[in-house]
Amino acid sequence: MLTMTTNRGRTLGTRSARDNIGSRRQKLLVLLFVSTLYSNASFASGQLRLEEVLVSARKKVESLQDTPISLTVFSEERLQIEGVSGLADIASKVPGLTIEPFPINGASLRIYIRGIGLGDVQVTQDTPVALYLDGVYIARSSGTAMDVAELTRMEILRGPQGTLYGRNTTGGAINLLTRRPHSEKLEFNQTIGVGDRALFRSKSSVNLPITDSLAVKLAYLTERRDGFIENTGPGGDFGDREVQGARFDLSWDINTDLRLDYSYDRSDMESYNYMFQAINPPAEDGNKGQADAIKRSAQARSKFGQHRFSSMATTAPLESSVSEIEGHALIVSASTDVGEFKYIGAYRELFDSAYTDLGGGLGSPDYRLDSHRYDGPAAESANGGPTPLVKPTITQSQQSHEFQYTGEFKDIGLEYLLGAYYFTETAVEDNSPLHLQLYSLVDGADDVYIVNFVSQKYDVDNTAAAVFGQLRWTPPILGDALHITVGARHSRDRREALKNQRDEVYFEYTPDAGNPQVFSLTTFAENAVLGPLITPILNRGGLPADRRFDNVFGQRRFKDDSFSAMVEYELQENINLYAKGVEAYKSGGFNTRDPQLDGNQGAASDSIDYGVGFADGFGEEKAFSTELGVKSEWLQGRLRLNANVFQTHFDDMQMNFLLNGTVADTKVLNAGSASMQGFEFDVSALLSGALVMSMEYAYLDAEITEVRDSFGNDVTQRYAFSAAPENSYTASLDWHVWQGASAKLHLNVNTSFMDTRLGGGDVQNALTIMPSYQLWNARLSLQQIAFAHGELGIALWGKNLLDKEYEIYAIDNLPQADRAVVWGEPRSYGLELSYHY
Repeated sequence: MLTMTTNRGRTLGTRSARDNIGSRRQKLLVLLFVSTLYSNASFASGQLRLEEVLVSARKKVESLQDTPISLTVFSEERLQIEGVSGLADIASKVPGLTIEPFPINGASLRIYIRGIGLGDVQVTQDTPVALYLDGVYIARSSGTAMDVAELTRMEILRGPQGTLYGRNTTGGAINLLTRRPHSEKLEFNQTIGVGDRALFRSKSSVNLPITDSLAVKLAYLTERRDGFIENTGPGGDFGDREVQGARFDLSWDINTDLRLDYSYDRSDMESYNYMFQAINPPAEDGNKGQADAIKRSAQARSKFGQHRFSSMATTAPLESSVSEIEGHALIVSASTDVGEFKYIGAYRELFDSAYTDLGGGLGSPDYRLDSHRYDGPAAESANGGPTPLVKPTITQSQQSHEFQYTGEFKDIGLEYLLGAYYFTETAVEDNSPLHLQLYSLVDGADDVYIVNFVSQKYDVDNTAAAVFGQLRWTPPILGDALHITVGARHSRDRREALKNQRDEVYFEYTPDAGNPQVFSLTTFAENAVLGPLITPILNRGGLPADRRFDNVFGQRRFKDDSFSAMVEYELQENINLYAKGVEAYKSGGFNTRDPQLDGNQGAASDSIDYGVGFADGFGEEKAFSTELGVKSEWLQGRLRLNANVFQTHFDDMQMNFLLNGTVADTKVLNAGSASMQGFEFDVSALLSGALVMSMEYAYLDAEITEVRDSFGNDVTQRYAFSAAPENSYTASLDWHVWQGASAKLHLNVNTSFMDTRLGGGDVQNALTIMPSYQLWNARLSLQQIAFAHGELGIALWGKNLLDKEYEIYAIDNLPQADRAVVWGEPRSYGLELSYHY
């Protein structure tokens, strides 16, 4: 077994860079302090106060200030101001949260909270950041880049949440909440937006009261936008996308004690994935492992540059990727004399088909890294004819049932929550039939091509169940200011996976004025030219290998008991202190990209014997976190300050890392132990009746504390947390510029900063380190204009106003480059028109 560790995040980057970061942070804190003094001097006797923020992080609606959890909340107003329609829109807006698109599927997101996340999107692995839509757990990362119709609130919970939220929350949890229908009145909302790069966005919703107790709501959104990199080759343009989403909601108050809520949602997205841009060519003395024999040929047919290109080219036509998500949910809420009962049942289906071209960007016919049609001579030998276009697909269905019962014994000051949960899913990841994966000239030979074909299919069947409970006691002392909470959860998981895979390597050799000849890895030595050329390359591991998995089956079972304990104390009105310890558990699973059947096959493709393979799977991960925090309001509610310090320890942490010298082979191993500590704060100040300043900051010091390879060697210094910036912050200024009799003018300016972070887990290769960046955004809106018995709004917005070039993903394993990146969005702007009736 390999046990892995990390160097501290602060070791990344130079001292001068860190000093500059610290200087900027100090300036911001000084500005914050001065602003707070101004607030204190000017409004000590006023009646103004900040608006209350409501959350449901503890399975009940309560004030943010009464919730002893480190969390960021996007209210409905903030969602509108910052142009947020889904998870992808908050990628740089929450300190301590990192969101990156999966590099070969832009519809899937890699989500990290406090440096904890999943680097690979597989049907056999769960993310440690749990995602919930209206209380329903979303199991797969595929499709998470979708917009959500009628999104009304978003909550990001930092740190382990194992008791109430259950498995797969060692990093945290995210709640997405939509607007429910009501019977009070008819309502209609329409928003239309246009912008650069042919942006068109429309959001519509109507709330229809049927009776005094029954109402329905219909919502629809559509968006079309071009990407920011043109494809001068065949097919679509990089980044082009079209999204559609719809919801139907029904709410029925059957009587005063019984309520039923049903929802149906569907989202569809068609898009064209971006291509990696090559930054650094392969080093002169470097070894690219299985791609070493083609690196110079691939380099010569690739486009290199240090700044963002406006165009690149594919060789084969760039095909679209498609994601479709459909879900049903039923919530039954009942009140009794002794408590409240809630049932949440859901069924969801996912279809995701992704096409990616990882070629060099010059459109050269002599270098391809894609899955499009291939009709060369090797296809006849491998397939009996041309191999087809294949778009890898994921199909998944899940159903879940959750029961909650809450109540209280007022006489003794005891509140309780009891619950049970059941979840099941089936999924298939299908990358078949046999198709092209790699086509390239072999270095030093003008007439020898290597052709790599692959076919893959993975089947998954998972089941999970849990029982949980939480007690909150307010002892009759200290004026009911003390609250003690304990919680527990027992979880069981069964996971099954089936792997079928076929890799075949061929050589196409065309002698001078001769016909093409095809040789396999077992026959090339028969040729007088190929034998001396290929044999030494194979001996040093410089080419892909034939591989076959036929119905390789794995099954694992896991169980866990997680506990939590917390003490809250109301120091005085509007000042709440808390201390807590929380455990969380992440289920084990299987790694579809593992190149070995099991642990009996010896060395893997990087020449290391890890002692495990696909069928062995990997074990569960456990986290324990302690946190001290304060939630406070000052100056009669005009200044809000929340802060916390935390420490989290991980046992048997799951690490997903790329095998050296390969393009896609990975190992997932339980890495022994890891720790992280840090602090976070958020502050909001009402500087006047028209001006609000807000700031959030997160500091993270993350370290994996022990890594030992399969031979027992300490390799601790090699590994680090990826996507774990040491410093991150956001700041915003909301100014009601003008208030008229029937309209108001509002300006929001906000900025976000993300520190240097690692793109992969190996700190020996600094080429995946991504520089820090800061973005500026603004929105100017004229609101509440009386029009046609309703209200009209007009807004002008801009994002990344300074057109900062910044990287959102970096890799070092492509044949043509030792460093290649995907860029973040350039400057964008648009106009929005809204109407509310």
